[in-house]
Amino acid sequence: MARVEIQNLTKTFHGPCATVIHAVNHLSLAVEHRELLVLVGPSGCGKTTLLRLIAGLETPDEGTISFDGQVVNRVSPKDRDVALVFQNQALYPHMTAGENLAFSLKLRAVPRAEIAQRVAEVSSLLGVADCLGRRPAELSGGQRQRIALGRAVIRRPQLLLLDEPLSNLDGPLRAQMREEVRRLHARRGPTIILVTHDQAEALALGQRIAVMNAGAVQQVGEPATVYERPANLFVAGFIGSPPMNLFAGVIAQEAGALFFQENGPSSAGTLRLRLPDESAARAQAVLGRPVILGLRPEAFEPQPDSVATAGEWKLEALVESVEPAGHETHLRLRRGGTAFVARVRAAAAPGAGRKIMVCVQARAARFFDAASGEAIL
Repeated sequence: MARVEIQNLTKTFHGPCATVIHAVNHLSLAVEHRELLVLVGPSGCGKTTLLRLIAGLETPDEGTISFDGQVVNRVSPKDRDVALVFQNQALYPHMTAGENLAFSLKLRAVPRAEIAQRVAEVSSLLGVADCLGRRPAELSGGQRQRIALGRAVIRRPQLLLLDEPLSNLDGPLRAQMREEVRRLHARRGPTIILVTHDQAEALALGQRIAVMNAGAVQQVGEPATVYERPANLFVAGFIGSPPMNLFAGVIAQEAGALFFQENGPSSAGTLRLRLPDESAARAQAVLGRPVILGLRPEAFEPQPDSVATAGEWKLEALVESVEPAGHETHLRLRRGGTAFVARVRAAAAPGAGRKIMVCVQARAARFFDAASGEAIL
C-alpha cells in the first residue's frame, strides 16, 4: 500500500471580482502505509480539494505529491492506482449492484472467473451479497453506499480516498457504515484517507486525524491527543461536542504562587484559579501575558458537599439550563459574566435555576496564547 507525502501543496481558484481563493495553502502532510487517516474540518476548508489533488483530478499550483517517494504531480489519474468514493454514490442506474461492482474490472479486461470471485468476496465483506441482482433504485441508502464503496475496493487500489461517504446516511446507518469502513481497513489493510466535517466521526474512525482550516492543517495526531491537547484555539473549539470552554485572562503571581485571573472586575465573579505546581513551573515563561484558559466540559463536576482536593479547583455557578443527552447531561452554567458548559452523568444533573458548587480538574487545564491562539501550556 502507498505512503503518501505532501509537501508545501497550494491550490488557488479565482472567485468573483478577481478574488483569489486559497483552497489549499502551503499544506504538508504524510500518510503512512496502511494507515486510516481522517481529514476533518468545517465546510470550505479545503478537504475535498486536497483529496482531488491526491487523486489527480486537480493540478496543484505549487508543491509536490509523492507515493512511496515518487512524485506523481504529472501522473494521470488513471495511472495513480487510486480509488475515490464521492459523497454522491454515482452508481449506474441501469446496471445491477453486481454489474456496478464488476464494471471497473471489465474495463481492465480482468478474466471473468476472477471478476466473479472478486465480486463475491467484496459483496460478502460488505454484507450486500443478497442484493447483487437489484438495481440502485431498489436498494436502501446504506446498500447503495456499500456498493459504491465496494466498487472502489474491488480494484484493490494502493490508495483509497473517501470523500464524506457517510454524510447522506441517518444516524444508525452512519454508525453501521463506520464499522464497515473499519472492518474493511482491518481485513484489506489499504491506505485510506477519509474526509468528513463531523468531528465525532473523525474521533471514532481515524488512527490519526488531521484537522484542517482555511486550506491548512492545524494539527495532526491520534484522536485522544488532538482532543486532550489541542494545538491551537481553532482545534480546541472545533474538536469536541460540546467544545472546549475558553476563558480570557492573564497569569499573575501572588505570594510566590501563580494564578489564572480571568479578565474583568473581581466583583463580577471572575475566575481566580491557582495553578498546580507542575503547571506553575512552566507558566513562569508567560507571566503577565494575556492567555486563554481551556477546559473540556467533563473537567467540571457538581459536588455540593465536597471539599476541593489537591489538583482541583472549586467554584460556585448558576445552572442556566439543562440539556439531556441520553446517558449524560450538558449543564449551561454561568458565573458572573462568564458562561460555560459542564458534561455530567444524567443521574447527577441538578435542576435549572439552582446555584451549585463545581469541582474542576486543574490538571485538565490547557493554556493558549491570546494573540496567536497557539497552545503554550
